[in-house]
Parts: sequence; C-alpha cells; structure tokens
Amino acid sequence: MGDACKYAVVTGANKGIGFETVKQLANSGVTVVLTARDENRGTEATSLLNEQGFSNVVFHQLDVQDAQSIESLAKFVQTQYGRLDTLVTNQFLVNNAGASGVVPDEDVLRAMSMDLVDWLPGKTFDDIQASMKTTYEKAKVCLDTNYYGVKNVTEALLPLLQNSSSPRIVNVSSRRGALNLMPNEERRKELGDIENLTEEKIDGILKNFCMI
Repeated sequence: MGDACKYAVVTGANKGIGFETVKQLANSGVTVVLTARDENRGTEATSLLNEQGFSNVVFHQLDVQDAQSIESLAKFVQTQYGRLDTLVTNQFLVNNAGASGVVPDEDVLRAMSMDLVDWLPGKTFDDIQASMKTTYEKAKVCLDTNYYGVKNVTEALLPLLQNSSSPRIVNVSSRRGALNLMPNEERRKELGDIENLTEEKIDGILKNFCMI
C-alpha cells in the first residue's frame, strides 16, 4: 500500500457514466471499488472489466439508502487499503443509482401528440418538463438517494479520504440537477446562496419540498 498506489470508490457504477468512470480510472492504474445496489449486476460489470484486463477493479455491494451497507463498504476499504484517494458519487436516479422523482403525466403527453413509447430522457426536454408530475413517494426516494445517500456515503468515507495526501470528491449529476431548471425562484435563490447555506437549511428546504 505504498503512496504510489491510488484507490477510488465509484458509486452507481454497474452501467453508464459510472461504469465508464471506473474503466477510465482503472486504465490510469487506480485500484477501483465498483459499487452497485444490485449485487448481480455489479458483479457482472466487474467481471466484464476484469475480462478486459482490468484486474485492479473489485466489486462491493452498496445501497446508499442503507446505513449498514454504507458501513460495510467503509470497513472494506479500511481493511483492504487503509485509505481512499478518490470518491466519485454517481447518484442521479434516472436509471442509475439516482432518481428523478417524477413520472410522466399521460394525459398531458397525449395532448402533445406524444406516445409514451416514444418518451425518452432528454427528448424535447424543455417541452416534456411541463408534463411531469411528482409523487411524494418518488420525491422521497429521489432525495434519499440523490442527497442523503451521497451525504451519508461521503461522511462515512471522509476519514479514509483524510488519510490520503491528495483526496478528491467528485459528485456527478445530470442536467435535471441544475439550479436554473428549478421552477421555484425562492428555493433556487436559497440553494444558490453558497455563503449562507448550511446542512440545517438544506434539510429544511428538502422537508418543505416533500410536504408540498
């Protein structure tokens, strides 16, 4: 475990951006812990990379909404490597480890002469955005994954990152995470006021969001 070795954890990494991030890090010589909520899919993704010659990729199951799962990952990294150099959180629940918290309003889509079969993320995004409606359950899953999940994983791994001489935390999001797309101007200003933003204020904003 010399200083020349680098260790990284990538969450939501069994496919998409997370998977490619693991591949790029591994190609740079970094030992990468690929994590995924689904153990079978995570194992398959890791095996695929191992078969491509990336023996420096290992798998560990991680459910960012499960405190015991997060603790298990932290203990694994501590035992195996003693530190962590890079944490990449890939938590945007739109088919990855994250969630959009919205479902399409079928009536609105029909009024726009759009078939649900043709509805895809990113397709005529600005027009489709108006047809989206949020349910409490989906909003809660979205927040528990995209915010609290990222926060809890980061806090659990922070002591290991502090053991590194050059620690890095990279949070990957999607276009839907942009503040300028948030329709509530007051909430947008609150979240954009970095100098005065606190954990307590964020928790209050999120709680209010779920209550609406």
